[in-house]
Amino acid sequence: MIDVTFETIIPLGQVSALIPSSRPGKRTHISTIWRWATKGVKGARLETVTIGGSRYTSREAVQRFVERLSGSPGDQAGRDPSAASPVRTRRTEARRLRDSERAAQELERMGA
Repeated sequence: MIDVTFETIIPLGQVSALIPSSRPGKRTHISTIWRWATKGVKGARLETVTIGGSRYTSREAVQRFVERLSGSPGDQAGRDPSAASPVRTRRTEARRLRDSERAAQELERMGA
């Protein structure tokens, strides 16, 4: 979690200056940074805060994000599980159908 009193807050647009790009002479695109913040990568999400309707992160949050992605699988054992933000996944069509059928059966049992 970002602590705005102690961390260096930066707009998401400035994160690309901190991250080396895989394309020579090009910066990481803002849509990539946004995706890291909203969907995450490999179970890790870039921490952000919203201030006045704008999204910000911190240099320290970028560092934590990179460290979570760079760690080897053996490093996971000693980590705090709450350190990585969970990434939401979408339900499959089959799962949605099962859930819908269960809800319909429950409503039928309730007499609705």
